[in-house]
Amino acid sequence: MKIYSENKKAGFDYEVLEKFQAGIVLFGQEVKSIKTGHINLSGSYVTLNSGEPFLVGVKVPPYQPNNAGADYGDERAKKLLLNKKEINYLIGKTKTKGFSLIPLKIYENNGRIKIEFGLAKGKRKYDKKEKIKKRDIEREINRELSA
Repeated sequence: MKIYSENKKAGFDYEVLEKFQAGIVLFGQEVKSIKTGHINLSGSYVTLNSGEPFLVGVKVPPYQPNNAGADYGDERAKKLLLNKKEINYLIGKTKTKGFSLIPLKIYENNGRIKIEFGLAKGKRKYDKKEKIKKRDIEREINRELSA
């Protein structure tokens, strides 16, 4: 399983409660670009429009910019492939206030590009500060032990 991109900021800004795996509908040029590592997950999210999940805000630059078609959009919404049961479950969960669907990583599984996204709840500012404080304390302890 090769990971092409990870959303490291998601773990800091959100508390991930559940994780889901989905396929992505991509063009051939987008697949090549992703496999070379040209994808950016920051600022992206998953939305459910009329019962269909879409990945919004992901920037995939063209593999060969000179050969990109006139209709190529590097930030187009990409459809996600999920079971109807999972879609209905997510629709029910996202209607609850404070929950959102955040992409966590894009990876290859058996030759297919998949996305892992999570049902997440935003962290408060004091939770983030507490996490930073814990990380600093652990770093200091490790320095003292190695010295």
